[in-house]
Amino acid sequence: MKVSEMRMLDIINVEDGRRLGPILDLDIDLEKGIMKGLVVMVTAKGRSFFGSNRGGDAFIPWERVVKIGVDVILVDAKDIVSLNG
Repeated sequence: MKVSEMRMLDIINVEDGRRLGPILDLDIDLEKGIMKGLVVMVTAKGRSFFGSNRGGDAFIPWERVVKIGVDVILVDAKDIVSLNG
């Protein structure tokens, strides 16, 4: 799968089925050739993932990616913190 294709997929938290938001960036260790994680823009609909009315960015470690499907990426996003504070 191409990175450009991954950016089009919805990110879904398997804990509660909530759509987190689109991928903003990928954290890749080019020296080791491994994926370190996803930076996701968390959307604000009512109460957002982080308990406020505003969205934020979150880092999802690659180990928390459960499954990459045709339409979605399933992640275990419990205990994930916002990068925006």
